[in-house]
Amino acid sequence: MKTTRKRYSAEFKAKVAMEAIRGDLTLAELAAKHGIHHTMIGAWKRQAMEGMASLFDSGDQSSKAASEAEIEKLHAKIGQLLVERDFLAKASGR
Repeated sequence: MKTTRKRYSAEFKAKVAMEAIRGDLTLAELAAKHGIHHTMIGAWKRQAMEGMASLFDSGDQSSKAASEAEIEKLHAKIGQLLVERDFLAKASGR
């Protein structure tokens, strides 16, 4: 007889991890409530805590890259406008 592991959805893991982070119930109480082992809940809680930090890190880096790209674009526009200004100043005989 072959037994298969029970697979839990990401939503379920997140829900249980958030309950563990809140700390209203102990890990043992949560384990009894959801019918899973308390070490799984501890691992999910640890993954959630580590994952939250990376969410903020990656957001900062992507916004930093976007702002650097915007700065590059603006510098190019400034350069173009300076060239046009100099050209028009020469054309008008200044």
